[in-house]
This record gives sequence, C-alpha cells and structure tokens, in this order.
Amino acid sequence: MKKVVFILALLVSMSGALSAQSGRNAIGLRFGNGGEISFQSALGNANRLELDLGLNSWSNNYGYSGFGLSGIYQWVWKLNELAPGFKWYLGLGPQLGSWYGDYNSYYHGFALGLAGQIGVEFNLNIPLQFSLDYRPSWYILPNSYGGAYDGIALGIRYKF
Repeated sequence: MKKVVFILALLVSMSGALSAQSGRNAIGLRFGNGGEISFQSALGNANRLELDLGLNSWSNNYGYSGFGLSGIYQWVWKLNELAPGFKWYLGLGPQLGSWYGDYNSYYHGFALGLAGQIGVEFNLNIPLQFSLDYRPSWYILPNSYGGAYDGIALGIRYKF
C-alpha cells in the first residue's frame, strides 16, 4: 500500500512540474531508422531532456525487430544570427535496446549503451519545431551485443 501511495504522489508532483513549465515541452516524431516517438522537456534556458522510444524492424536474413529507449541530456545554443528560432544542440545519455532475430541469432535480449547526439532545429512562430540530427550509439552491456550504431533523423514536434 505504501508503494501505491508513493507512486501516486510521484505522478501528481510530476504532472504539477510539467504544467508549471507550459510552453517548454515538445512531443512528436523522429523519422530515421524505423522512427521514434520523441518528447523534450526544458530543464533550464539552455538545457533539456529528450526521451525517445523507437520501434524498429529490419528486413534481412534474420528479420530483426525490437525497440530502443533513449534519454539524452542536451545543451542548446541559439543561432539567431542565421534566423530567429534557429538553434543547435549537443547531447549525451543512456540507451536501452532490445532486438530479436531468429532462434540462432546472437542478437536477442537486452542491451545497455551510451548515445550521443548533435543537431540543429528550427522553431516556427506557431508551436511547431523541425530538427535534423545525428545520433551515434555504442552498446556496451553485454559486450557481444553488436557494438556501434548511428543514424540521421528528421524530427517534427508540437511545442506546448
């Protein structure tokens, strides 16, 4: 019972914190390597957290499918010299992945890794944001999981 009360209190406090930061969040999609649902929340004037959940499916000899969950802490800089609303960002954070192939494949189970990110974004005068970024990832646990991955993605998010 104590756990339920604690979880409810945590959810209520989180929802209050998010509503207090109105206009500092964004939700949308990142298109690249299967696609991801993306959520951003400002942590200050020049920092934010980006959470991405991707569902992947590859058509090859093994028919891999799975998911990736990333939590990237980002530093954001304005580039108003180019255009108002134009920014660039750099980030780093953990990534959890799970990919499943056929029965004989060693690509199955969970893996923990580290992801980096560098990109540019453009915020329109309406609550819409476009971004283009590059994200390299290195899976380190277990070390036989498959090593490094990278990709370029186009993001479209609604700001609220």
